[in-house]
Amino acid sequence: MTQSPRKTPKDSDIMSIVSTLTRSTPEPAMSTDDTGQHTPMLDVRGLRKVYASGKRSVEAVRDLTFGVDPGELVCLVGPSGCGKTTLLRCISGLLETTSGEVVLEGKRVSGPPEGMAVVFQEYGRSLFPWLTVWQNVELPLKEKGISRAERKRLTTESLAAVGLADFHTAHPWQLSGGMQQRVAIARAVAYEPHVLLMDEPFAAVDAQTRGELEDLVRALWERLGVTVLFVTHDIDEAVYLGQRVVILSSSPTVVLEDVTIDLPAERDQLTTRSLPRFTELRAHVYERVQQAKQGNRPSTPTATS
Repeated sequence: MTQSPRKTPKDSDIMSIVSTLTRSTPEPAMSTDDTGQHTPMLDVRGLRKVYASGKRSVEAVRDLTFGVDPGELVCLVGPSGCGKTTLLRCISGLLETTSGEVVLEGKRVSGPPEGMAVVFQEYGRSLFPWLTVWQNVELPLKEKGISRAERKRLTTESLAAVGLADFHTAHPWQLSGGMQQRVAIARAVAYEPHVLLMDEPFAAVDAQTRGELEDLVRALWERLGVTVLFVTHDIDEAVYLGQRVVILSSSPTVVLEDVTIDLPAERDQLTTRSLPRFTELRAHVYERVQQAKQGNRPSTPTATS
């Protein structure tokens, strides 16, 4: 392929974009407060978001409350249009809440927080096509002011972890969709975030690639100990990946149910998905999502195991 995909922008433009996506990573917060009480790594408290335009207003999220513990992998599912993207934008500090708050590592989120990375669904728009795979992964590390030697180590390790060590000189437009998403994941984990938000990251890839990427996420999560909040429309994916599945109602959004996924810690695509318990959990989550579509709303959030 000889055609250039896009005109190369100025370095200042690149830095402006990257600075909104990355921040320096602080030391991990303790999981207890000053009184010794347990505190989540990520705490969403009574979050409400209303979009107003002139005399018209739309309540997208209503009184949404849940927490994610340090090192936990939690999946969010719900009907289309239930406010999952709005929620992630509030959590990542890109959208101001109408009321309630998001607390990350004991600090209220009022802008893009330190120690957080986001992997988007539209990987083609989150990667810079004029940069190589290596440069895409390394760029946020430069923004953090990390030394050249440390950048080399982190970039090398992250590309090896996602199976792209031999593709570091390629450009994103020379890779398949699944490989591009691996680059996005490598870039996210390279600067060692404490919290990783994933917004339907595998929605645009084929089923086989999706399974491979699901296993990659679990492997990285187990290896790095990072806290993960994973948004998906795929119920099977949510049950396979998560330690918990938080089911959202239709908009305006509340938590319909918080389901504990009591599957074995070691999971694989064939064995885990063949377990009777997997089938039971999948059926339960599916039923609750269908109820959400029909307008079912609890008076208070519930939890089940």
